[in-house]
Amino acid sequence: MRLIPCALIAAAGLVVSGEQGVAGPQSDRISFDMVVSQGAKTCLPDAQGEVTIKSDGEAEDMTVSVSGLPPKTGFDFFVIQSPIAPFGLSWYQGDIETNGAGKGVQHFRGRFNIETFIVAPGPAPAPKVFADNATTNPPTPPVQIYHLGLWFNSPDDAKAAGCSNAVTPFNGEHHAGIQVLNTSNFLPNNGPLFNLR
Repeated sequence: MRLIPCALIAAAGLVVSGEQGVAGPQSDRISFDMVVSQGAKTCLPDAQGEVTIKSDGEAEDMTVSVSGLPPKTGFDFFVIQSPIAPFGLSWYQGDIETNGAGKGVQHFRGRFNIETFIVAPGPAPAPKVFADNATTNPPTPPVQIYHLGLWFNSPDDAKAAGCSNAVTPFNGEHHAGIQVLNTSNFLPNNGPLFNLR
């Protein structure tokens, strides 16, 4: 009889759900939800995201499924330091395009676990491809990056959906719309990627 509760506890340790979620240290897989960003709650109240990450030890496979979004619309997916503004250090992971029903799925492969970080040991020249590009970087000691966010690719698409048409830098040309989904259902310094050891 004792084996059943232990098995249930072990299985529960594989799923992460918000602030209380903690994956077991031996877990190579986590699943969790993304929630609607504050700025999109009135225009996209039904938006939601589900993320599953599985590690093979060398890298992780992340699958992101979104729904409740405008149909046939482009979105930009980022790994971010903080789930809400000003977001901290962030990098552009890729795109998610919705279908006619406002649903989208994308697969990303990379490092999405407790070791995910950004570092700049010193300043170095940087290419100026777009007008707002910096030409050098500031030195940055290792900063762990554990949160995720999804932005409208276009401010015009955000406006067409009834959202603010504010411009943010969160796409390849640094001219994106507002954030739609994030992982603010986790603590600011303990985002979901922290839970995959």
